[in-house]
Amino acid sequence: MVKAAKANDQAKLGDADRRWHANAADIATFLSGANPNWSRAAVLSMMNEHLALTTQATVARLKKNWTEEISTFDKIYDQAMMMADALSDGIIRQFPDRFRT
Repeated sequence: MVKAAKANDQAKLGDADRRWHANAADIATFLSGANPNWSRAAVLSMMNEHLALTTQATVARLKKNWTEEISTFDKIYDQAMMMADALSDGIIRQFPDRFRT
């Protein structure tokens, strides 16, 4: 994806983006099947938000817009921590007897 973006190859960039989002959809399907506390829609939303932020940070980096790249990286971090909390919460709900409150 980065190589296509650097080359400004819109066809390859579009294909890479489509495959990236398809992979996120596959992961969301897998995770929602593994834990009933993770809806596919919620997991897919988190994954797609993460991909959008990562794309935004990458574009800023390629444009050498360091202020935006750093700001977006902070958003990525916050969103990743939220996603980790949501996944952890689902595990705790699925196996409550293995966790003490």
